[in-house]
Amino acid sequence: MKQVITGFHAIEEKARSACESGEISGLSLYYSKIGPRVKKILDVAHTAGLPCTQVDGKFLDSLVQGLNEVARDHRGIVLVDENVAESRLNEVNFDTWIAQSNLSEKRSTILVLDSITDPHNIGAILRSCDQFGVNLVVMPQRNSVGNVSENEIIARSSAGASAYVPFAVVKNLNRAVQKIKEANFWIYGADAGGESVQNLTFPAKTCIVMGSEGTGISRLLEEQCDSIVSIPTCGKIDSLNVSVATGVLLYERYRQGL
Repeated sequence: MKQVITGFHAIEEKARSACESGEISGLSLYYSKIGPRVKKILDVAHTAGLPCTQVDGKFLDSLVQGLNEVARDHRGIVLVDENVAESRLNEVNFDTWIAQSNLSEKRSTILVLDSITDPHNIGAILRSCDQFGVNLVVMPQRNSVGNVSENEIIARSSAGASAYVPFAVVKNLNRAVQKIKEANFWIYGADAGGESVQNLTFPAKTCIVMGSEGTGISRLLEEQCDSIVSIPTCGKIDSLNVSVATGVLLYERYRQGL
């Protein structure tokens, strides 16, 4: 399976990830003009050993013709991954991760995304996860955006964080949260009317559950939460966007650990 990646941030972070891991099989960089941003990316790519080829704009246009309108704006540089399945370095096996976590007393943060379907929101959330040290993101196989490594909108919206943040896709989200609880994590669901995050001290092992854009956390999943947490606001509309709310909660979790 081939993945075509555009966007300066997404391409640079993918190249850096390849440089750090040494996994460059199937990756090829194509560029037309060498501006300051492109030169910076090429420096990283050369260090990683990625093949880089200068082409004309028409060739780049042909590479991105199957992408959505936003992603087709390649700005003179495109990264092609010819072997996506082997390059998902940050996709983990959920059961293995949980089993290892259950043997550790280290501070850990899990973020569970319940049926969030907007890839722009997923991308923004992954960017916050990267910045605030989330150890694992868990998403359902159904009613979600699919594999984050294969979605160019997520890659661009996350500014490349989708190449770093560990994630797991599970068949049954309710069962996954049960296993998270069994691994001694406290489960906090985010919803209006809950306990103010200002009054909450997150424990060493914390799992935060964010609900879908329209309906919030599903009933069965909410029943598994140890507590419901909310963000105090003063606006006239109902609530924050899910990606913004996630960023606020993750920052508070991160801040308490400083």
